Amino acid sequence: MTVIRQGSKVDELIRRLDEAVAIRDDETRCRNVKRVLSEVVESGEDFLDTHYLLPTSDVYARRLLHRDPEGRYSALVMVWGQGQGTPLHDHAGMWCVECVYRGRIRVTSYSVHGGNPETGVVQFQKESVVHAGKAEAGALIPPFEYHVLENATDAPAVTIHVYGGDMTYCHIFEPVEGGWRRKFKELRYTS
Repeated sequence: MTVIRQGSKVDELIRRLDEAVAIRDDETRCRNVKRVLSEVVESGEDFLDTHYLLPTSDVYARRLLHRDPEGRYSALVMVWGQGQGTPLHDHAGMWCVECVYRGRIRVTSYSVHGGNPETGVVQFQKESVVHAGKAEAGALIPPFEYHVLENATDAPAVTIHVYGGDMTYCHIFEPVEGGWRRKFKELRYTS
């Protein structure tokens, strides 16, 4: 997949992300990435090419912005049309930082309350619901990695996600009798 590079603000973002992920501790790394994303987005300049900002009609769009050549992280742009969101999912054991670029996103976080997500039916407990606006960022660090993301308004929303590698799959959780059952989901990029 070809990544479209557009201008100095994206180059600045990538340079700053390279510095932010250089630390080995996930908690500090995520705090650094959150700060970088918030500061760059908060600057007010629209720096993403329109290609990245186009919604799709059926599901949210997921577009690669940058893949670190050393494999330390990947940066994606996601576009959420009206009513679009994710199912309850994990991040396959990978840390993640998400920042709102445009619009508002509702993030509902969950913790495992019973059972084992890897072997059978699991129970989740809702931990928090956050309505995030422009330049607001959050992080997931395993084992705290279960959540639902949804567009919180009638207008499209755009988020930037930085993952601790190339996230090619995750597990979604479907309701079943007695709780939720994990299901493998391959992740693809939107063209």
